[in-house]
Amino acid sequence: MDVKNNINNHKLILSLLFIFTITLPQAVVSQEVNEYVTYSGVVVDEITGNPLVFATLTVNETNISTITNSDGEFSLKIPKKITDAIVTFSYLGYQQKEISALQLKSEKNRIELKNSTLTLSEVSLILPKDAKALVKKALKKKTMNYVNQPIQMTAFYRETIKKRRKNASLAEAIVNIYKQPYSSLKKDNIELFKARKSTDYSRLDTIALKLQGGPYNPLYIDLMKYPDYIFTKNMIDLYHFSFAPSTTINGKHVYVVKFKQLDQVKEPLYDGKLYIDSETSALTSAIYNLNVEDKILSSALFVRKKPKDILVYPTNAAYRVDYREKDGKWYYGYGNVQLTFKVKRKGKWFNSVYSLTSEMAITDWKVNTNSEKLKNRDKLKKSVIISDATSGFTDPEFWGTYNVIEPEKSIESAIDKIKRQLKKAEKG
Repeated sequence: MDVKNNINNHKLILSLLFIFTITLPQAVVSQEVNEYVTYSGVVVDEITGNPLVFATLTVNETNISTITNSDGEFSLKIPKKITDAIVTFSYLGYQQKEISALQLKSEKNRIELKNSTLTLSEVSLILPKDAKALVKKALKKKTMNYVNQPIQMTAFYRETIKKRRKNASLAEAIVNIYKQPYSSLKKDNIELFKARKSTDYSRLDTIALKLQGGPYNPLYIDLMKYPDYIFTKNMIDLYHFSFAPSTTINGKHVYVVKFKQLDQVKEPLYDGKLYIDSETSALTSAIYNLNVEDKILSSALFVRKKPKDILVYPTNAAYRVDYREKDGKWYYGYGNVQLTFKVKRKGKWFNSVYSLTSEMAITDWKVNTNSEKLKNRDKLKKSVIISDATSGFTDPEFWGTYNVIEPEKSIESAIDKIKRQLKKAEKG
């Protein structure tokens, strides 16, 4: 098998992600800050102590929620006026835990969740012959299990850049996605509907990290549409697959398949878990990480441009994709990319740590019955960097009644309100 060609194919998407340039400080765009209390900490497995990446935190009876980062860490903001707040911590395959905000400390909270996986006898599942065969079956059945028509999606996109724990850049956008059938080799296209951005370059030490690719980054981790970025026919043989204990998600029995690159493979590939519906063999969710042990090889996948006196390499690269079901068919519903980089100047003793998050959630979709195509001039370029000139944070009417979404707040918490604003815009 040609490992080098597989890795080059793998770089086609990842190399779009980041570009480093020297940028002069600019004026900071101000935004209203609500009175709130911030709680931070980590969510871990009760037995192993391992961090739970992309665990969900929700404030009961509100639209406030967030997820943990690639280290299992969280930062949750709760308005002071909610004096009786109850926070629910949840994670795929684990028992939920509810904790009163009064019991939480402002920082260094350690939340332990108990594994709720089920034995095969409890759910009467017949284990497939082997894990790799199940993954191949899921990939083969994509035209049967997923929406196989051209569809138009509306999505909310957000990207953030932080230096250590301080927000340095926040961009938000509503986009229209022209999604191709899962059987088609054609790639999806995106149209930018509305966007805004605020960047505080004083927190970046004049080194601006710019996310290249924008909304295409979380879209391209749709494993069923773009399996060649991870599981080509040859690349799938570079992994070891095994079964983890089965679980249930939304009342459905689900197989959990773990995958990890073979020890003899030195190029940076992935490890993680695939959640596959036991009845249809549809992939319902995937959580995985890139192997960043080799600094030189992993850096080459991300960094397109940087000053000569600066060393840049990733320390974490975590991904999540969730699918939703409607009328027996599954479709892309949510994508999240979290990356952490170390930046070091030659001759300097200290490193700077930056984290970058790119996420997108589908708010609505419909079948493109007329196969309407997006005109080339309206297509968002795959090398796009949402312009620094994009504004809107000072405009109280930008998102209508929902003026600002805190970086720590789940974008899915804003979906219903954004839907209402879009409907108003259409009527107007």
